[in-house]
Amino acid sequence: INELIQKRQLLEAFASIKYLEDETIAERDAEKYKDNPQEFVRKSKDVDLLYNSITNAIQSIVVGTLENPTVEDTMLISLVTLIAREEAAHPNTGSDAGPGSDLLGTPRKWREEWREAINKSARKQVQRVPMASKEEERFWLDLHLGFLQKHLSEDLMKIKLSVKKCYPEEYQVCDTYVEAFHKALASHLQDLCQRPLDFNELYALLNWVANTYRSELFLGHPDLQPEFKTENLSLLLTPADWDKLKNDYITSAKGNIKSYFGNILRLEVMDKWEKEVHPEVKENLYYSSLSFDIQTIIGEHVKISRVVSRSLGMKMLELCLTGLREFIPRFEEEFLVWNTARDSPIFAPYFAAYINNFHDLVSELETVFKVNTEELQKIVAALTRNFTNIFLNKLRTKAQPLLKKILTKDWILATGRPDSLASAVSQFSEHLQHMREPMGQELLRDIHKYIVREYIMQVIKSRRKMNRETRQQVKEKMNQEAKILNDTLIDQGSDSNWLLPAIHHIANIIGEKKKDKITEHVKTLCQDYPDIR
Repeated sequence: INELIQKRQLLEAFASIKYLEDETIAERDAEKYKDNPQEFVRKSKDVDLLYNSITNAIQSIVVGTLENPTVEDTMLISLVTLIAREEAAHPNTGSDAGPGSDLLGTPRKWREEWREAINKSARKQVQRVPMASKEEERFWLDLHLGFLQKHLSEDLMKIKLSVKKCYPEEYQVCDTYVEAFHKALASHLQDLCQRPLDFNELYALLNWVANTYRSELFLGHPDLQPEFKTENLSLLLTPADWDKLKNDYITSAKGNIKSYFGNILRLEVMDKWEKEVHPEVKENLYYSSLSFDIQTIIGEHVKISRVVSRSLGMKMLELCLTGLREFIPRFEEEFLVWNTARDSPIFAPYFAAYINNFHDLVSELETVFKVNTEELQKIVAALTRNFTNIFLNKLRTKAQPLLKKILTKDWILATGRPDSLASAVSQFSEHLQHMREPMGQELLRDIHKYIVREYIMQVIKSRRKMNRETRQQVKEKMNQEAKILNDTLIDQGSDSNWLLPAIHHIANIIGEKKKDKITEHVKTLCQDYPDIR
C-alpha cells in the first residue's frame, strides 16, 4: 500500500486501506481481538498511518500544483475522485472519535485537508516572491510589491486556465484560492509593517493596498474576471494595522517636510545670499522660487496622500501647514542674521521678493486647498513688519548722515553733485516698484514723507546766521536737492505729489529778506501744510 501511495496511485491505495479497515472493524465486532487487544491496536494504527500517508500525499499534490511548471490534470481529477470516495465511505455522522478511541470508520476530512493545502500553497508562493534587502536595493519594497503582483497574477491565471477545470463546481476552486492568497498576503504585509520603514516605503505599502491590490492592475484585472471575485474578501489589513500604517506615514512625513523646508532655506543662503545673486523680475515684480518650491512640496505630498484616501490627504495638508508655520519664523531669523552680518546691496531687492513670495504663497494655499490661513496670515504679517522695520532702519542709517550735513558749512560750500541724498534713498526706494501692491506703494509713500519731513526738520533746527548771498545760495541748493529728490521718488512710483512744494516753501523763506514777503511765504506754507506748526 505504501508503494502505491509513493507512486501516487491513490485510488488503488485507498481501496486497499479501506479493505483493511473494513476487515479490522469486522474482526473487532466479532470480538476476535478480545484476548489480544494489542493486535487490534496495531492493525488500527496501521490503518491510521496509511490514511495519514494519503493525507500527506494530497497535501503534496495540491502544494505542488502551483510550484510545478505544468498542471497534472489526471492527478487532480483522481484527487477529486479520491475525496468523493472517502466521503462516501466515511459519511459524516456528526460525532468525531473521542480521545483514546480508535479512528476506524471515522471521516478523514480530506476536503478540509485540501483547503488547508491550498492555504499552505498560497503561503509558500508568497514567501517565494523575491525580496531584496534595503542595503542591496534602495527601492526594495516597490520592487517586492511589483514582484508579488506579477507572480501571484501568474499563479491566479494558472488556476483559472489549468486548475479550475479539474475540479467540480462545488469545490469553488477560484474562490478558495483567492481567499488563501488573500490571507497569505495579509499575513505577509503585517510582517512588513513591523519593519522600520521610511516615508517612501510606508507610502508604497499604503498605495499598493489602497489602489493596486483590488484594481485592474492585480485582482481586478480583466483576464482574471469573472472567476476571481474580490467583493467578499475581508480587509487586507485590519483597521488597527491600517491606522498604524497611516500614522507611521504621517509621523515620517513630519521629518521629511522639515528636511525639505530646511533644504530650501540652505539653498537660499548658499546660492543666493552668500553669492549675492540678484532676484529675478517677473511681470515687474521681484521673484524668488521660494513660494513655488514650498507650494510644490506641499502640493506633491498632499496629492500622493489623497491617492490613498481623502482623510490622509487632509492630514498631510495639516502637517505641511504646521511645518510652514514653523518654517517662516525660522527663515526670518536666518535672513536677519545674514543681514546683520553684512551690509549687502541685495537686502532691499530680497526684502521685496520675500514679501511678495510669502503673500503670494498664503493666497495660493487658500485658493488651491481651500484652507483657513488666518494663523498663517498673522505669521506673514509679523514677518512683513519685522522686515519692513529693518528696511526702514537701513534707509535711515544711510540717509541720516547726509541729512545732518544740511545747512552745515561743508554742505553750503560743497560744489559736488546735489543728488547724494536722492542716491542714498534710491538704493532702497527704487526696489519698491517691484513690490506687490499695495505694500510697495504704501512703503514708498512713507519713505517720501519721511525724507521730506526729516529734511525740513534739519533746516528748521539750524540756528546758523547767514548773509544775503549765503541765503540765496542755500535757497538754490535746497530747491535743487528738493527737485532731484522729489523727481526721483515720483519716477519710482510715489504718488505723494502733495509733498513737492514743502521744501521749496522753506527755501523761499530762507532766501527772502523782506519781512512781509517772509510772512507771505510762511502763510502759504501753513496753508499747504497745517501740521507744520
